[in-house]
Amino acid sequence: MIQPGSDAWIGVLGGGQLGRMLALAARPIGYKILTWTGGDRSGAAEVADEIMHQPFDDRQALEKFCSQVDVATAEFENLPGEMLKQVEERVPLRPNSHSIITSQHREREKKFLSDNGFGCARHFIITDLDELKNGVKEIGRDCILKTAEFGYDGKGQQKISGDATTEDLATIWQSFDSQRAVLEERVELDTEISVLVARGAAGDVVTYDPAENIHRNHILDVSIVPARLPENISEEARKVTVGVADTLDYVGILAVEFFISKAGRLLVNEIAPRPHNSGHHTIDGCMTSQFQQQARAICGLPLGSTALKKPCAMLNLLGDIWADENTPPDWTPIFDTPGATLHLYGKAGARAGRKMGHANFLADDLETVLAQVARCRQAYGMPPI
Repeated sequence: MIQPGSDAWIGVLGGGQLGRMLALAARPIGYKILTWTGGDRSGAAEVADEIMHQPFDDRQALEKFCSQVDVATAEFENLPGEMLKQVEERVPLRPNSHSIITSQHREREKKFLSDNGFGCARHFIITDLDELKNGVKEIGRDCILKTAEFGYDGKGQQKISGDATTEDLATIWQSFDSQRAVLEERVELDTEISVLVARGAAGDVVTYDPAENIHRNHILDVSIVPARLPENISEEARKVTVGVADTLDYVGILAVEFFISKAGRLLVNEIAPRPHNSGHHTIDGCMTSQFQQQARAICGLPLGSTALKKPCAMLNLLGDIWADENTPPDWTPIFDTPGATLHLYGKAGARAGRKMGHANFLADDLETVLAQVARCRQAYGMPPI
């Protein structure tokens, strides 16, 4: 156990908003934060006690980081695998490098899920045009071609219609920015959900209520908690999430994203080895936020209660609603809403699609929560849910 105190340091790999919120949760309970951004100077990491901006392949930075921290964690998964392994040789890395490396690569992720019996969409590994043609033929319906690595928020994806011609496929493959890809069936979606699990080093686990997620332009727009799901689906999603964490020998917060098809299939879409955008409601809506839970888990402290205080929703605030890259909107509509809280990430330079902050809404019933979200969306010129 890494006891909180003046000499207890958590090392964070990555300089984005998830590391920022981890620092804000860990510092009040007695931990200092060293953030190694790898060169990201967006401003989100500025709440850390100390920041390193050197690139992740800098040997001196690696030595400084490992000599100063008691435990290390990652705030995003697209990190150099060799650096992760070198950190892991020196200090406890939680979650382990295997979990992060598996999650950062769609091909490895799909293989892990399939090999361990976790249901996911039908898929094929694609390395050339012939494999693409055969895969589309085998799936026999609309599908999605995805880059094998470095994909998030819909990046690196190309939809393929079931009636695509040979010439269409040739054009798609020629223009696709990857020589190795994953072809997936397109699922007729009913709902998208995610489940967060916290797992300690001794295998102790707690799960949060599933979040119902609504995306717009492939970016999470709103998360609603509790998800409007049948209880049996909710329990199965929790069970699968715990199973994924156990199989990875995971320590920390893990998010598993699911598709629920119109036919009632529960399918794992992605796994995220870190706190997750759909868990931001926990900052205000749960007894223990996902970020304090992360600190507890990686430091060996007892895990906290995941109980939901009230029905709630999280609304992402993207750069689209900024007047320009430096001028945010008037936040009065959020401040005027009972039970609503604003969280900004301190990023420099708003742009379309960039996550600049979020707002949480809490009320006694879900109907009131959704009405509050709708009013604020209207005030900011956002389309209805």
